[in-house]
Amino acid sequence: MRDTRESRLLLVLLIAIAFALITVDIRGGQDSPVDGARQAAATVFGPIENGVSSAVDPVGNAVAAVRDSGDRHDRVAQLEHDNAALKAKLGSDDRNRSRLKQLDKMIKVAGEGQYGIKGAEVIAIGAAQGFSWTVTIDVGAHDGIKRDMTVLNGDGLVGRVTTVGPDTATVLLANDPDFTVGTRMESTDELGFASGQGDSPLRVELLNAKAKIKKGDRLITFGSQADKPFVPGVPVGTVSRVDPSGGDLTRTVYVKPFVSFTKLDILGVVVTAPKSDPRDAVLPPRPKPTPTPTVTVTVTPSANAPVDGQQQ
Repeated sequence: MRDTRESRLLLVLLIAIAFALITVDIRGGQDSPVDGARQAAATVFGPIENGVSSAVDPVGNAVAAVRDSGDRHDRVAQLEHDNAALKAKLGSDDRNRSRLKQLDKMIKVAGEGQYGIKGAEVIAIGAAQGFSWTVTIDVGAHDGIKRDMTVLNGDGLVGRVTTVGPDTATVLLANDPDFTVGTRMESTDELGFASGQGDSPLRVELLNAKAKIKKGDRLITFGSQADKPFVPGVPVGTVSRVDPSGGDLTRTVYVKPFVSFTKLDILGVVVTAPKSDPRDAVLPPRPKPTPTPTVTVTVTPSANAPVDGQQQ
């Protein structure tokens, strides 16, 4: 178009019309008479504008990527938190499974020995009661617990009740130096008295100095008069060493307890004694011996070895 007077008038007219339409659109708001035309234009040109904007605005894209990265970081942090919580829950479940296993073993022992027991949990160790080997359990007089009751777990003899409060009780452990219990040897019925030695094996004085005892023999509680403080038949331990007989009136053996006194959790207090002595019924089955492998050696004659009847 040539730059003539008519073209300049047309340009001024178009600009005036544009300003008039803008004024009408602003004053009309949502009811603007040009709203339909604007939406139509957006429908046609919107995708093109988005494409052009993406192509010509790399800085905006980078900012969006950083923002999304932050969102992903937050999600990762949340997942890590959830994973830690899950591990803690699994750890708790493992502990619950361990405690359930202890409870099952103890119930089995109680059933085989016909002991009426009251379940308990260890809530404190002996520091509060001095230097003796003791634990505090979460049952007491309100639960029918009395002094001089036998305490056991799924492995065997734990100790006896020495002090009873309304809701708690103190148990003197079998490895305490002040602890003594009457014992009976499995099968041979040899009697003796076992005493605690702290971290060392129990010391047992057998009444028969000539008793035939060997390593691996097992002992159980002999029982007390009126079943207090000990009921009969509770597993005590396994002979780990036998002192040679020196002509004394008694014979000394050392016994490894079945119970681990540093890992006590679920215990049972015997509140009802068995009607009859369970004898050896409560002892666990003996472990099967491990077979010794047999090695066969085959000798292959050397090529330089002399033949029979000939000298080298």
